[in-house]
Amino acid sequence: MHTTVEFVWKKKKLNNPVLFTGLPGIGLVGKIAVDYMLKQFKAKKIANIYSDSFPPSVYITSGILDLIRDELFLYRFKNRDFLFLAGPVQPALDVRFSSLQDHYEFATTIVKTVKALGVKEIYTLAGINIGEARLHREPHIVAAATDKKILEELRALGAKTNMKSGLISGAAGLILGVGAKRGIKGACLMGETSDKLIYGDHGAAKKILELLIKRYGFELDMSAIAKEARNINRAFKQIINELAARSAEIAVPEESPSYVR
Repeated sequence: MHTTVEFVWKKKKLNNPVLFTGLPGIGLVGKIAVDYMLKQFKAKKIANIYSDSFPPSVYITSGILDLIRDELFLYRFKNRDFLFLAGPVQPALDVRFSSLQDHYEFATTIVKTVKALGVKEIYTLAGINIGEARLHREPHIVAAATDKKILEELRALGAKTNMKSGLISGAAGLILGVGAKRGIKGACLMGETSDKLIYGDHGAAKKILELLIKRYGFELDMSAIAKEARNINRAFKQIINELAARSAEIAVPEESPSYVR
């Protein structure tokens, strides 16, 4: 089967569409940001995306089951169309569960699909792990783009663009890379987070949304995500304090014997 896109919408010409992706990753940052926009925009689902690189699972809703899937949504704002790739899965990074080819096939299918809809600009939303440093300051947004013009535009909006080298793994990177080879420009917006925030970092997602509001003028009520961000910050501090306390308990005294027994 590989990756298939099944449209549930009668295709029509879109006006200068932009794609945002928000699939699971570090701190669930991109997923939280896209899901928040979809809920407030009440965007229309236009396609289901299935792939045999996804976990071997099915959804069950009110007793009815379907294969696990991602979805593509459409929202029109100020006479411009915005597409959103959302869902609970992407091809697994662990090669025990997904081949390297699966990642390229998935990204290529997404790019071909949205290019056929007229997309010339893609923004993948994701998280970047900064460890415990996330506890001590507000998260920044780190941007990496396919061209200097977009990078400068994002810098003017407050994004950090001094990521000299590194890798962006999974769909957040490959969709942009494959897209660039097919004439689609774009950028990855990464909210600074911690890999300890396995239930999600709403604070980092909030920062991404604030940048998108500046760029596109989106009308979003930020009160709910701001509340979640405060709750996550409190929980994160508690986790760090507990880990520090455990470390202190098992610390080896200075006068302990040096041998092992």
